[in-house]
Amino acid sequence: MTSDFSAACVHLERAYYYLRGDDETSRAACDTLDLLIETVTEALHKRPKAGVLEFPQSTTRQAG
Repeated sequence: MTSDFSAACVHLERAYYYLRGDDETSRAACDTLDLLIETVTEALHKRPKAGVLEFPQSTTRQAG
């Protein structure tokens, strides 16, 4: 199973929106959500490593 980083960002940003209180718990939660949103966003935009194709090498060279 693969992660749906796009959907995760939507939900995390929504949680951030709802935690707009001035109390310490809301501020601490928003600080933590900021870090989590940043991490998920980076994962969303990270490109997968490209594989390297190995081609068989010829043992004889053709003169041309």
